[in-house]
Amino acid sequence: MAPSIRSVFTAYTEEGQGEQEFALGYALSLAQQASAHLTIQAAAMRYAVPASLIGDFGTAFISSENRRIGKLADRFAALAKTSADLAGVSTTIETPQLVYAELSDRLVALARVHDLSVLDLEKDAVERDRGLIEAALFESGRPVIIVPPGVETFAAKRLLVAWDGSAAAAAAVAEARPFLHGAEVEILSITGEKDLSRIVAGAELAPHLARHGASVTVSNVALTGSNDVAETIRKAATAFRADLIVCGAYHHSRLREWLLGGVTQSLLKSTPLPILMSR
Repeated sequence: MAPSIRSVFTAYTEEGQGEQEFALGYALSLAQQASAHLTIQAAAMRYAVPASLIGDFGTAFISSENRRIGKLADRFAALAKTSADLAGVSTTIETPQLVYAELSDRLVALARVHDLSVLDLEKDAVERDRGLIEAALFESGRPVIIVPPGVETFAAKRLLVAWDGSAAAAAAVAEARPFLHGAEVEILSITGEKDLSRIVAGAELAPHLARHGASVTVSNVALTGSNDVAETIRKAATAFRADLIVCGAYHHSRLREWLLGGVTQSLLKSTPLPILMSR
């Protein structure tokens, strides 16, 4: 791995509901392999409701719940510190207790001052954690690796690059450069969803990746049957036995995504392996 990754950021948000997380182990593995510093945000979601709406009993309950969640976040931070020490990874850990808007702003601010962020997959588009992923993707200006359940070890020996010639795809490829040397890379272009006749073809991208030390193949796949672009990417990644998907992130209006769906949203909902996204 090229020594250009020096700082990695990962975030866990404690909401008091027994959330599962795998991003910490993945981020620790990545930081260990890259000899990078790891910043861990073990945040506690703070609930704030005006006392005039819930009365004294409600206020006392909210305060008690916030204290409980804060203790859970502190416990997670302590376990994370122990894991980092055992892995020999230098760490900075913060445990803020913030309302959602403040938490999102803080996460984006930290993501901007690191080489990349590692976050857990959130399947439900209306959950707070999905909002944090989207904030990191579209507001930080830095790449994000999204980790599905069950994956706790970083690997990048085999990369699938989803290529459509767009600026977002080019940005994702650029952010994947530290992983290219010695890697096997498949460039996947999918036809039938939009006109690719005027873009730089995957075959023209291949020499660029090869100059970075990758062994490159190119695959052009046409959409068939009921398969959409996201499902085609998932199937190609599985067939290639990829460790990591590299893909641009595209931001459309909520209404458009609700009516038409979207490749980014579909991949954020379900991916069989970690996915590096950038825009």
